[in-house]
Amino acid sequence: MELRGKQKRFLRAQANHLQPIFAVGKEGLTQNWVDQLDGALDRRELIKVNILQNADVTTKEVQHFIESQTEIQVVQIIGRVLVLFKESKNKDARELSSKVKKI
Repeated sequence: MELRGKQKRFLRAQANHLQPIFAVGKEGLTQNWVDQLDGALDRRELIKVNILQNADVTTKEVQHFIESQTEIQVVQIIGRVLVLFKESKNKDARELSSKVKKI
């Protein structure tokens, strides 16, 4: 699902209270990290990722890597924090994506 402006605005509002649950550190970006990220998004649909100070990658590099390797969409970038969204494969966990589709 390709997100429109109003849908992204809604997701940014929903992510406002979230804390980052994933981090990119000195290990950088690996396929294992992306697989874990994908699994977490299947359960939550919306998460934040923090890029640590010792990481050798920029936010744009992380965004490009995530979007090219998966169906995950970057909703927002603030400083070194990315807000990510992906529709869950589990129909019971699609509460947020069903709201997004109605917008």
